[in-house]
Amino acid sequence: MGMIAANEMIAVPPGQVTLSDRRTQRSWTVELAPYRLAAFPVTQSLYAQVTDQRPSAAHGDRLPVECVSWWDAVRFCNTLSRRDGFTPAYHFPDDGEGGEGIEWDASADGYRLPTEAEWEHACRAGTTGPRYAPLDEIAWHRGNSHERIHDVGGKQPNSWGLHDMLGNVWDWCWDVYDAEVYGTYRVLRGGGWFDEHWSCRASARRRSHPTFQVDDVGFRVARSTG
Repeated sequence: MGMIAANEMIAVPPGQVTLSDRRTQRSWTVELAPYRLAAFPVTQSLYAQVTDQRPSAAHGDRLPVECVSWWDAVRFCNTLSRRDGFTPAYHFPDDGEGGEGIEWDASADGYRLPTEAEWEHACRAGTTGPRYAPLDEIAWHRGNSHERIHDVGGKQPNSWGLHDMLGNVWDWCWDVYDAEVYGTYRVLRGGGWFDEHWSCRASARRRSHPTFQVDDVGFRVARSTG
């Protein structure tokens, strides 16, 4: 695919999104500035170009990269930023792998993971229901995936031009899921190829440890536009 072309990063308008957590029965509203979000999850070919690594369990250039940890994803963002001439968004602690202490420089123009509020706002694209269109038209999930991952862009995008927001692979987000209960676990959004339809909803939240590498978890990149 070459470098991420400008037309592969979608300009997302500012807005307000209300997030909710079923487990705690909590909901909270977030105001969002405009930002850009990749039209597709990061593919295996792009990941290999940037990192020289092919970690995925399945193999194919246009398949979403998976078996990448949250740490792998944020490192990729910084490497891609340097390649494309942007300021890296993340500062790593000196001790490397500990999982603590990474800082996000919100003023940086480089690639980064979306926040979970940005993810849900972009996924909904102005809609209010659990999905932005009938699920089989927009997502690879257990009911239609034949229990395997699929090339990005094979299903219809939402009205803002974002593909595979639901299904195919879960997306890592920046946010800590619930520090008091789950420590450093980070938020996953969107559902994957092995998930039942009820997990492929705009509001569904999951979590994973930032070092775990799972065969239905990938990511897509965002950039601040301020």
